[in-house]
Amino acid sequence: MSRGRFGGRALGWGCLFGVTLAFVACTNNPYPDSDDGVKVRYIALRGPPKTLDPAISYNAADHQILANVYESLLEYHFLKRPYELIPGLAENVPQARTLDDGRVSYRFRLRRGMRFQDDVCFERNGAGKRHREILASDVAFQIMRIADPEVISPVKATFAKIDGFDEFSKRLEALRESDPEFAGRRIDEQYEAAGGVDGLVLRGPYVLDVVLTKPYPQMIFWFAMHFTAPVPWEAVDYYDGEEGRPFFKEHPVSTGPFQLTRYDKHNRVVLERNPNWYGAQHPEWRAPGTIYPFDGEPGDEERGLLAKAYQGQPLPFLDRIEFRMEKEDIPAFNKFLQGYYDASGIIQESFDQAVQEGDLSPAMEARGMQLAKSVQPDIFYLGFNMSDPVVGAAAGDAGRKLRQAMSLVIDTREFTRVFVNGRGVPAQSPIPPGIFGYDPDYVNPYRQVDVERAKELLAEAGYPGGIDSETDRPLRLTFDVGDASTRGRLRFQFFVEAWRRLGIDVELAATNYNRFQEKVRDGAYQIFSWGWIADYPDSENFLFLLWGPNSSTANPGAPNSANFAHPRFDRLFVEMRDMPNGPERMAKIREMRAILERERPWIELYHREAYALFHGWLSNVKPAGISLPASKYMDLDPRSRAELRRGWNAPIRWPAWALGIGVVAVAVPGIITFFRERQ
Repeated sequence: MSRGRFGGRALGWGCLFGVTLAFVACTNNPYPDSDDGVKVRYIALRGPPKTLDPAISYNAADHQILANVYESLLEYHFLKRPYELIPGLAENVPQARTLDDGRVSYRFRLRRGMRFQDDVCFERNGAGKRHREILASDVAFQIMRIADPEVISPVKATFAKIDGFDEFSKRLEALRESDPEFAGRRIDEQYEAAGGVDGLVLRGPYVLDVVLTKPYPQMIFWFAMHFTAPVPWEAVDYYDGEEGRPFFKEHPVSTGPFQLTRYDKHNRVVLERNPNWYGAQHPEWRAPGTIYPFDGEPGDEERGLLAKAYQGQPLPFLDRIEFRMEKEDIPAFNKFLQGYYDASGIIQESFDQAVQEGDLSPAMEARGMQLAKSVQPDIFYLGFNMSDPVVGAAAGDAGRKLRQAMSLVIDTREFTRVFVNGRGVPAQSPIPPGIFGYDPDYVNPYRQVDVERAKELLAEAGYPGGIDSETDRPLRLTFDVGDASTRGRLRFQFFVEAWRRLGIDVELAATNYNRFQEKVRDGAYQIFSWGWIADYPDSENFLFLLWGPNSSTANPGAPNSANFAHPRFDRLFVEMRDMPNGPERMAKIREMRAILERERPWIELYHREAYALFHGWLSNVKPAGISLPASKYMDLDPRSRAELRRGWNAPIRWPAWALGIGVVAVAVPGIITFFRERQ
């Protein structure tokens, strides 16, 4: 054997041995060891954010980031239910004032001395400037952005209730079209030259009056959403995608407790504490949204949400929030079980593993996990197209009895048991628990399963045994849904089978969501399935789904997809909409509910029940369901997390050790032989 050959073989064995040692030393931890002692919350995101522009974003994924970055003038109490507005950047929650001419005004007073995060965009105001005070004009600027036709905000119609909002939008568009030089001017200068919005009146640097053309009590809730969070014109002007700068939709300039420090859209988004946040700059203010609450709803204390150690403590407790992209549910849930995510929803495939009889399974309890349950402010339902000649209003009493009969055979409890692991509260009306107008004692007689009564109604409607007397064949209807997946078809087939028990032949027309929306827009459907999640906690935000002027066929994009129109219901809606909560408003809601009970434009299904599973090291978890910056209230114990992770993910080292021993057993005789030959 030559020395060169032996040297090469020895090197190879050495490398293999080194690799073996490296394998022995490695773990599956995706995070650096330096994070072990840091309060970092790790969150799985199913997809990248669409936009971080607060005037445009209108989906839950974006909101997880925006809620931590953009502080609004108002926010909701973290614990109290029904939801209660508290001051945010504003000093107080303003009351509506009716002006002499019938318009309604809200006066917002901003706290003095608040700042945006440090950012290079503020050099627009002079070299070296990196921050600026938050002013009332920044709120007005953001609302003008919503009016800006080039921004294409999805909530523009809502803000059109502000006096002069639409007129400003039209003037701005006309000036841009007529004068290219105008369109090239700085954005704030364009807005000023267009004359601004009449109903946005600045009363000094910290006071803004928002004037509506008519009463709209729900407007106040929009100031607890990111749409109205103050935005500096400098950021919109600077982040234009030119010369290596990102677009503004990818570079928020924070007013909130966290600021964006890394934006790798398809992989990782990182937020870190914003040292300029008013809660950090002015802890002596003890503003409601900057300290942990002292009270909540009944049961919060028993759930550990009112621990004395937290009450009154300054927020936030976390140092960093990391969002990691996880396209698939199962790998994300497995990483949660390994301790690499702090909280998770429960996927259907693992529900029985995690939850048994409504509580944590013994296996999950043994791992120190906790379960938080909360009924969401939403509604899922089946709807009838009331413009259809067979199932709609034109069919008169026969159509009404047909809808009542079809409602009586839908067993929501069985549906939620089979398809959502029982995570749903059967709905009796459009209004969910936690919203004014919800009545826990109300029982809708058409939402109790009664097949015999359904058959009687069907016969009275002219379809005995489900047979259409005109054709002498089973009544044939079409059921349109926007989910063509196998799982989706199974879910919707549940309803088809229920109606088949009455002898009705319902064809399931499953297509993709975009095509489904087109069919709804064109009015080409009879029965459909849909859901609604609250924008804000008010019954108006649910009952407007059935208000006649909101008919989606007459007004494409409007939310009344059932095209329900009832003169008395519509009058009651307008009266109820503009009233404060109280007995009189409740009486009108009850009358509206009775109309829906009889007319049956919907078959109400359920309100979702959220199950949040989280590890014992994460504290202060309470599912919200609406726009609520919850992360600033959460806390975690990073050392406990690191210790448990190591225990749960201890590598199986014996194969590597066996390989190493084998390598040694083979290499040592060769080495001995080598030295013998040299001697």
